[in-house]
Amino acid sequence: MTIFHLIFATPSLYVIVRWLLPLSLPLWAKGGVAATLLAASQYHLWSRLSSGSVFAPEFPRAIVILFNWAFGAILLLALLQIVLDLGTLATMVVRREVVGAPDAARYGIASVAALLAAIGVAGAIRVPPVRDITVAVRDLPSSFDGYRLVQLTDLHISRLFPQRWTRAVVDRTNAAGADLIVVTGDFIDGSVDMRRADVAPLAGLRAPDGVYAIPGNHEYFFDYGGWMRHLAGLGFRMLPNAHRVLARGGDGLVLAGVTDASAPSHGEPGPDLDAALSRRPPGAPVLLLDHQPRNARRAAARGVALQLSGHTHGGMIVGLDRLFRPANGGFVSGRYAVDGMTLYVSNGTGLWPGFALRLGRPPEITRITLRAAPGGG
Repeated sequence: MTIFHLIFATPSLYVIVRWLLPLSLPLWAKGGVAATLLAASQYHLWSRLSSGSVFAPEFPRAIVILFNWAFGAILLLALLQIVLDLGTLATMVVRREVVGAPDAARYGIASVAALLAAIGVAGAIRVPPVRDITVAVRDLPSSFDGYRLVQLTDLHISRLFPQRWTRAVVDRTNAAGADLIVVTGDFIDGSVDMRRADVAPLAGLRAPDGVYAIPGNHEYFFDYGGWMRHLAGLGFRMLPNAHRVLARGGDGLVLAGVTDASAPSHGEPGPDLDAALSRRPPGAPVLLLDHQPRNARRAAARGVALQLSGHTHGGMIVGLDRLFRPANGGFVSGRYAVDGMTLYVSNGTGLWPGFALRLGRPPEITRITLRAAPGGG
C-alpha cells in the first residue's frame, strides 16, 4: 500500500521539481505550494484513513470534489509540463544554446490544467444523459424485435454520488421506458452501513420484465455477501453464474450473468459461463452481463449474441484509453464486433470517487433497442 501512495505522489514531485522550483517566487511561497501539492497527491491515503479503504473517501461531498479537482489538476499539469520540457529541449537543440521556459508559460499551463480538471470533474459527477444504441441480434424472435433494455453500470454510489444523485439516475432510467433494466456491476464504494441511505433509491427502479444485475469488482471490496443480500432486498434479481429466460408468448430470450473475474482472489466463485448457460433453451439468443469485457472472445465462442460490460469507465480521458486496452482484451469504450457477437462496453453511469475525471468520455445511461439481424430467425 505504501508503494501505491508513492506512485500517486510521483506526478506532484515532478510538478514541484520541473514547474514550481524554476518559478520566480520567494522560498516561503514555494514551500507552501509544494506542501499543498504533496498533500493533494495523497488523497488516497487520506481516503484510507477516513474509512479504512482507498475506494471509499468518507469526507463531505464538497471535499471529495475538491480533492478530485486538485488531484486531476496535478496529473494534467505534470503531463503539460512534460510537453513544455520537450518543447524547451527541442528549442535548445535548434538554437544550440541554453534556454528556459518563462514564468508566463508555466502559469499558462497551470491555468489550463486547473480549467481542464474542473471541466473533467463537472462532467464526471453530472447525472448522465440517455444514450441510444441499436443492436442487431441474430436469431432474434420477431416478438422481441424492438425490445428495449437500459444498462446502468459503474454507479459507484458513494459520498461523491450520494442519495440525490442516485434518485435522479433512477428517475431518468424509469423515464426511458425500457422493457428491462440491467446493472452490470460496481454499484457502490463503501460498506452497507456507509451506503444504506445512498443506495435506497435503487429500490424504485421499475421495468415490465424486471431489474437484473451482476456484481462488479468493487462489491468484493466491501462484504460481498452482505451487499448481495442487500441488493436482493432492494429488488434486484442477481445473476451470479446464472440465467433467466425472458418470454414473449412461446419465444424466449436468455439473459445470463457471471460473477466478476476478481472474485476468486476474495474467496468467492469466479465467472463460470458454462454454469450460467447450463440448461438454457436451445436456439434462444443469449444476452450476457459480464462486468469486465476482457473475456468477450470466450463468450462469442459459446454463442452469446450480445455482451454488456462496463468496468473501464471508457478510459475516462480521450487518449488514456490506450493504457486500459491491454488489461481489458482491447475493449474500452463503445461497440465492438467480436467473432460474430456484439460487445458493448459502457462508459459507465458513475465513476470511482478516487479519480473522478472525464474528458471526452461522458457518462451514460444506455438504452439498447434490439432488432432482428438480416437473415436471422
